[in-house]
Amino acid sequence: MVRRATPLERTLGLKFRDPALLEQALIHPSYINEAGPSGSALVSYDRLEFLGDAVLGAAVTAELFHRCPDLPEGQLTKLRSSLVSGNTLARVARGLQVGQYLRLGRGEAASGGANRDTNLAAALEAIVGAAFLDRGFDQARKLVIGLMDGETQRVLSSGIPEDPKSRLQEVAQRMGNNPPSYRTVGEEGRDNSKEFEAEVLMNGEVLGRGRGTRKVDAQRQAAREALRRLEGVRT
Repeated sequence: MVRRATPLERTLGLKFRDPALLEQALIHPSYINEAGPSGSALVSYDRLEFLGDAVLGAAVTAELFHRCPDLPEGQLTKLRSSLVSGNTLARVARGLQVGQYLRLGRGEAASGGANRDTNLAAALEAIVGAAFLDRGFDQARKLVIGLMDGETQRVLSSGIPEDPKSRLQEVAQRMGNNPPSYRTVGEEGRDNSKEFEAEVLMNGEVLGRGRGTRKVDAQRQAAREALRRLEGVRT
């Protein structure tokens, strides 16, 4: 009997030969931690996330290389960094409604884990890793290109993203202020799926706060908020 594609498979446009791989890609570590002996046979998405991160990075790099034949290495690096950032991946996963399929522990679910950027980005990478194991690199690459197409077009049409931290540094110099400084004020999640909160200060005053799956992402978000306050424009 032919297995019907699941709603998520239909959204992805890819039917898995081994559906257990996709199921594993959606198991958050907290689900196993709370399952006790009954969860001993389950495996979280951690290893698939590790694999998917590499596959996704390679696919995005190759796509940018071919779509932007005139761009030098430095600009390609900036574009890739923007596309594979935790915030971008979480936005893509949210558009696919990945959060509703995540298997979370009760505590993680109650604290909003289904909509947490770190969980969504990790699950998306795990799905890519599962696709690689199930269908090979070529199909996984096609999946990545399709899922990331909207973000890729957005980045290419808006030009090379300017680092908000560098821009804030220039604004501070122009205003005659001390250089901005950053500090991490919060961390949530496991070691391999943390979300950080950062503040940016200028002359001792907190001008912006941000969150991200990496410290640098949180700092950039904080810098964007500071720029909005100082310049009165969105960045």
